[in-house]
Amino acid sequence: MTATRVILIRHGRTTWNASARFQGQTDVPLDDVGVGQAQRTADALYQELVGTDVRILSSDLSRAAQTARALATKLHVEVGLDERLREISAGEWEGLTRDEIVKGWGDDYDAWRRGDVELRLGGNGETRNEAAERCASAIVEAEKAMDSGTLVCVGHGGALRGAIFSLLGTPAWPWHAMEGLRNAHWAELQYTGQGWRLSRYNVN
Repeated sequence: MTATRVILIRHGRTTWNASARFQGQTDVPLDDVGVGQAQRTADALYQELVGTDVRILSSDLSRAAQTARALATKLHVEVGLDERLREISAGEWEGLTRDEIVKGWGDDYDAWRRGDVELRLGGNGETRNEAAERCASAIVEAEKAMDSGTLVCVGHGGALRGAIFSLLGTPAWPWHAMEGLRNAHWAELQYTGQGWRLSRYNVN
């Protein structure tokens, strides 16, 4: 027996989201808007999950952990932290705006926009595939450890989208085939005898 329901939540907004700066693994907390977003998401999911068996796992970066704790507090459960759920490391791009990245790494930025999964971000960061695989591994490991109920994983837009591609067995899909998760929105997957199935996406 395994858990049949997995909910993947992107963290709420930060000041770097608001100013369109690459965050990567830089630990930027939620801003006031993000705190409100996390609470509204917690309120919505509480209605679905209250009274059921729930495990919550989060990236150890504060913006994700804050979002996770908003829901955990309502459900009276603990939050487990797993660094494998962190956002893709963006190397020297972290903290920079699009214009600043284009100025210094124009060709690489164009490749990233096209969805290149083997481009190493910021010169010394990760590739999309690397981030996707480590994030997916955390989700699969946690799901297999559950006999029933719902696994909630809170993380980051890039890593979670890549993990979804990986879990669905479609890592070669063009990146633009699926829009990014918006702040404090979630996706829902189910594990069946035939593999993973995406049932909802960008829900709030």
